[in-house]
Formats: sequence, structure tokens, C-alpha cells
Amino acid sequence: MAGDPTELLIDPASWRLVTDGVMGGVSRGRLMADETAGRDCVRLSGQVSTANNGGFIQAAADLPAAAATRLDDYLGLRVTLRGNGEPYNVHLRTADLWLPWQSYRASVTATPDWQSFELPFSEFEPYKTRKALRPSRLQRVGIVAIGRDFEADVCIGELGFYRPVGAD
Repeated sequence: MAGDPTELLIDPASWRLVTDGVMGGVSRGRLMADETAGRDCVRLSGQVSTANNGGFIQAAADLPAAAATRLDDYLGLRVTLRGNGEPYNVHLRTADLWLPWQSYRASVTATPDWQSFELPFSEFEPYKTRKALRPSRLQRVGIVAIGRDFEADVCIGELGFYRPVGAD
């Protein structure tokens, strides 16, 4: 792994479920503490439906403001996932975004084996915003099943932020 060390800032108990129902969609999701393949995790599962202008379920966690202010010294986000072989998005929301559909996005495929992904902040794509991603303004991280009709099943083992090798 390129970065070292990982500072785990997302408490597993802080995850919450958000669905497209907030905008009239009909996707159904469930978020629960679980254990799979010998590891504790937070499991996001359910049916994503694009009916009625919908199309997502999300595990979202708010980041404490004091922690976010230190993120300019970090290279990116590290997440450990296990899933059903489907692609999932990682969405970042910052204090610079106003509209609920705005975010910075990256995509990963959650395989049936536990896998860690390093996602540099520089590789997150702005979605429906022209503002540059400023890590020190980060407010929320989401693991999102989005954009097509499918059965979602993804376990989040760890989520944190990584620094350059040798950083204090």
C-alpha cells in the first residue's frame, strides 16, 4: 500500500442508512452490524430500483469536524470491503456543496474476498459541482449502491484516511 499509516476516523457505530426514498424513489435497503468471513463489518444490503426517479441506497457516516481539519495532510481514503462482485461508489460530501445530489465520487468493485482500496483524493470526480475537493472540508463519506436496478450486498470492514509513507 502506498500510504502509511491509516488513521481510522469512521466509527462503525456512526453509519446510517440513506435511500432514494428521500426523493420519492422506491429502493429498499438495510444497514446492520454483521460478521462475515471472520471479520466484523457494517453490511449494506437491499434492492436498488431506478423506478420513480430513484436509484440508490447508501451507508453514510458523518466525519467529526475536528478530524476533517487534519485531512489536508493525507493522500486519500482507504476502505476495506467485501461484497457480491458489484461495483459500488464512494461518495464524499464537503461543506462546499449545497445541493443533496452533489458529491465527489470514486468507484470500486466489492469482490467476495475482503479487499482494501486506496482512493487518492485527487482521483475523486466532482459530480454536479465545479468546486475542487478540499479534504479539510469533508463532512460525510458514503458507500453507495447506485444507478441501476440490482441487488446490493456490501460489507464495510474499515474506512479511514492514509498519509504518505513516513508521515507522523
